[in-house]
Amino acid sequence: MAGIVKERLFTPGPTPLLLEAQVRALTATLHHRTEDFRRVLRETLEYLRYYFNTQNDVLIFSSSGTGAMEGAVANLLSPGERVLIGTAGKFGERWVGLAKAYGAEVSVVEAPYGQCLPMAEMTKHLESDGPFRAVFVQATESSTGVSHDVKALGEVVKNYADTCLVVDAITGLGTTDLRPDEWCLDVMIGGSQKATMVPPGLAFVSVSEKAWKLIEKSKSPRFYFDFAKERKNLAKGETSYTPATTLVVSLHVALEHIKKIGRENLIANAALHAEATREAAKALGLALFAACSPANAVTSIRAPERMDSGVIVKDLRSRFGAIISNGQGSMKGQIFRLAHLGYYDALDLFAVIAGLEITLRKVGHKIELGAGVRAAQEVYLRRCA
Repeated sequence: MAGIVKERLFTPGPTPLLLEAQVRALTATLHHRTEDFRRVLRETLEYLRYYFNTQNDVLIFSSSGTGAMEGAVANLLSPGERVLIGTAGKFGERWVGLAKAYGAEVSVVEAPYGQCLPMAEMTKHLESDGPFRAVFVQATESSTGVSHDVKALGEVVKNYADTCLVVDAITGLGTTDLRPDEWCLDVMIGGSQKATMVPPGLAFVSVSEKAWKLIEKSKSPRFYFDFAKERKNLAKGETSYTPATTLVVSLHVALEHIKKIGRENLIANAALHAEATREAAKALGLALFAACSPANAVTSIRAPERMDSGVIVKDLRSRFGAIISNGQGSMKGQIFRLAHLGYYDALDLFAVIAGLEITLRKVGHKIELGAGVRAAQEVYLRRCA
């Protein structure tokens, strides 16, 4: 292709990076056993509490989000204990794999890809098939673009003194209204490469007092992801092991930025882009994949009939440098996904929809140029008058 083509991420992780956070990371040379780094780490943990919307302890690990998911399983469970897992996508299935790896007895409530978890069925299992040591769910299932009603589930699980609700909020944080203290979300997990606008490599975990009491009873082996050990060291302004110092410094700047603009405004930004993208897709004759409760973090769109979604993904990248996501697993070739979490603005939105229109025309899907952009603009004008 002639001319300049800039690459831009529209994937649900990694996401575009905040420039100030990148610059600070490049200039940071802090040693992790110094008072300078301890100050940064303490402030970062306070910012994380704000970002999580919680007064609970928040832990930080140098790992992917999956590491914190494994940590939640290892710290809460003893081998042979029973757990309830709600799954409606690839990341719900990850909970199943993790729980089985630690010897848990797993009961699964499953919904088809693109559907919401049936909370009535989850409740029925808790009432008639317990006791369970933990319930594992996603706040947002980014493989399908669906969000789940964790508030309703928290209302149920709070009545079971020996059962914790564990929520993978890796793409939910910063895109969705989540209130862990009010909704009794005992363990909530986040990751750095999402709405926090920094690179992959850090995982976060909020832990309630109820969860800490159950962690004391767990007999599963753990070493690196030992929540109690990490809590003790973080109270001193240190991590148990060598942290990803430049990522922590970068995160500190990004979270400071989030607090300045307001957590609610970050969430509203994702909601605006998600709604505008859904309306644009409809205006272009495309069907949404999320049949209920579409997520703010990412919009999943069905490819036109008899077309592989990979063709759209490939053309958008080669023509415009816009990197979007194909479907995962059985959804590969069936859907494509555009993300909205973190460092996106309205011009990013309008540009990617305009590029998508040209790509659709080029790959043979008949559309009226400008229809999707117009639909997105109308949502913007309605919400940002």
